[in-house]
Amino acid sequence: MGNRKTQKWCLQASNMVEEQIIGRDVKDARVLAAMTSVPRHLFVPEEYEGSAYIDRPLPIGQRQTISQPYMVAKMTELLSAEPGMKVLEIGTGSGYQSAILAAIGLRVWSVERVESLARQAQERLRSLNFNVSVVYGDGRNGYPNEAPYDRIIVTAASSRVEPPWDQQLLLNGRLVVPLSVMTGGQRLLMRENLERGFRNTWHDYCRFVPLLIGVD
Repeated sequence: MGNRKTQKWCLQASNMVEEQIIGRDVKDARVLAAMTSVPRHLFVPEEYEGSAYIDRPLPIGQRQTISQPYMVAKMTELLSAEPGMKVLEIGTGSGYQSAILAAIGLRVWSVERVESLARQAQERLRSLNFNVSVVYGDGRNGYPNEAPYDRIIVTAASSRVEPPWDQQLLLNGRLVVPLSVMTGGQRLLMRENLERGFRNTWHDYCRFVPLLIGVD
């Protein structure tokens, strides 16, 4: 029975990558391999297991969600990170994005403002052998204890790029964040820290839960 269930989840993950991610022009081989291998159904509440590989966000409690698979893959690809790089994630949630980052060989620190989610994510990631450090705190401040970082990824919608994120990003580093835009909605911003200053490029429109102030 266990082998059949495992095979079922592996097939669903493969189909998810083939139909929802490759089909939408994500090409990074390491990202695709991570999206295939990380068991997304273990990062959602049990009642949503059957929907784990559908391309949409799912509730994980505390008014938070696990991001849709395509958006996880797209944001990870935009980081263009090499194995061994230090990455700061703002908004751990269930830990799924953290697991994808760890699966491609990155050193990950992740900040979560909801204490119960931070604790659950750390336990889940450890049980699945993903080497991620989860920190309980306000992600708007980044995580200065381990700064600077090669890459920063924000998994909640922000109204601006917070100054600590810029300050904690290494030269030639990249930040990926869903920003609220004046036309309404949100759009992915990829921000590069270059010698001549920051360079911004805009990507997909998206929908994320808002980045909130303080901690719970």
